[in-house]
Amino acid sequence: MDVIDFHTHTFLSDGDLGPEELIQRATVKGYKAIGITDHCDETTLDCLIEKMLILKKRVNTFNIKVIPGIELTHILPSKIKKFVKRAREKGIPLVIVHGETPVEPVREGTNKEAIIAGADILAHPGHITLEEIKMTIDNNVYLEITARKGHSLFNGYLYKYFQKYNFPVICSSDAHSADDLLTE
Repeated sequence: MDVIDFHTHTFLSDGDLGPEELIQRATVKGYKAIGITDHCDETTLDCLIEKMLILKKRVNTFNIKVIPGIELTHILPSKIKKFVKRAREKGIPLVIVHGETPVEPVREGTNKEAIIAGADILAHPGHITLEEIKMTIDNNVYLEITARKGHSLFNGYLYKYFQKYNFPVICSSDAHSADDLLTE
């Protein structure tokens, strides 16, 4: 089985390692691909996009596939679509939105607006409704089954609905340190 993880963090937001060290640690653990998706809000979006574009220029220098991205976090729900669009226009290939988890809560309505905006992944969606789950199918938004402590409390809830509705789902680490990286 190939280990592919779309949701990790570096010290560009709240992780412990720099991007290149995290990539190297993932390589040593046998990863085939890694997404670097640091948190950003309205005040840090452009700065992080700039850093991810530098990383994007270097992706062919690594021994694994590297996907530069961002995780929109604490964005007003009414502005999510605007910032998803801005990130894509600037050339960011992976856009995640921080979901309505009870751990690190974001504003109510974030899940729905992330799905409407067509984010690639709604991370740890926690308090997601059945209506929102069904919307992910038409909007091609993946819901995350997360390995992150606390955020993982709702994985069983998602899995119950996944068995019935077969919506797009991925498993990610939400790694903030090398110890968080997944293994087979």
